[in-house]
Amino acid sequence: MPKQKTHSGASKRFHLTGSGKIKRAKMNRRHILTKKSSKRLRGLRKTAYVSSTQEKTIKDMI
Repeated sequence: MPKQKTHSGASKRFHLTGSGKIKRAKMNRRHILTKKSSKRLRGLRKTAYVSSTQEKTIKDMI
């Protein structure tokens, strides 16, 4: 069976860590930021990890 191509959109959005987890950015930080509280925006700066149920799907895409 031939190799699977990398999903270019997924490769830009997700990054694999050394331990094998997948890092991702949080949503809701693009526009309309004035109505969002400072506390909420600080939390959105941090990276998050992909849930274990989605890990296999995304690893196949990357």
